[in-house]
Amino acid sequence: MTPETEALVRSATRWAAVPFVPEVTLLTAAEPFGLWDRTALDAPPFWAFPWAGGQGLARYLLDHPETVAGRAVLDVASGSGLVAIAAAKAGARSVLAGDIDDNALAAIALNAAANAVPAVVPCRVDLAAAGDPDRPRALTQHALTQHALTQHALTQHALTQHALAAGALSRAGFASGADVVLAADVFYQRDLAAMALRFLRAARRGGAGVLAADPGRAFVPRASLSALATYQVPVLTVLEDTPVKEVTVYRLR
Repeated sequence: MTPETEALVRSATRWAAVPFVPEVTLLTAAEPFGLWDRTALDAPPFWAFPWAGGQGLARYLLDHPETVAGRAVLDVASGSGLVAIAAAKAGARSVLAGDIDDNALAAIALNAAANAVPAVVPCRVDLAAAGDPDRPRALTQHALTQHALTQHALTQHALTQHALAAGALSRAGFASGADVVLAADVFYQRDLAAMALRFLRAARRGGAGVLAADPGRAFVPRASLSALATYQVPVLTVLEDTPVKEVTVYRLR
């Protein structure tokens, strides 16, 4: 996390409890469009808001801690780190919170520290590279500096566990180093949905349990999923066309 990235994340957001998951506090932006202009990126600032699917999946993990307790978890397209933080609070042994956006990695680090969950470590995950067999399969590249490790007060034991998990992921490819793989709000665009499904299927073939959550976007691959729970989730009206979205938590078959 560079000082410039941290400064952007901090200046553009404020601390707020997550509406449907009040156990978690996140840096949250008041509105997306001005922040999007400031980041100068093609993608919206997904890391700056508690999206509906993430709230639903986080709620499910906290209500069903046995899903992740004692296990190595990988949260992909982590955004703010909400789901990763919930997994840690539910007792996960280690949690890699993966995203491709440097701003998201900075937000995850800050949010994890604020929620006192040192088990959460941000890491770079490119679903395209990981899900395409014709491209390198190395999944993670830790962006944590020694300063970040000190700042988040990771013990040597926790650091060792994260290094082992990351090493397993990189050696075996895809997500075979994780016991549980989590994904929320990844089915809103056709190409991304297809890419995410390839990645999640690869994780499932590698032996991981896979959970996903979505508020009924157009490209949810329902034929490949089994519904576990449904929630009515309050959302920011600046992001959605309704104040409440119905979110379904799924298990990949």
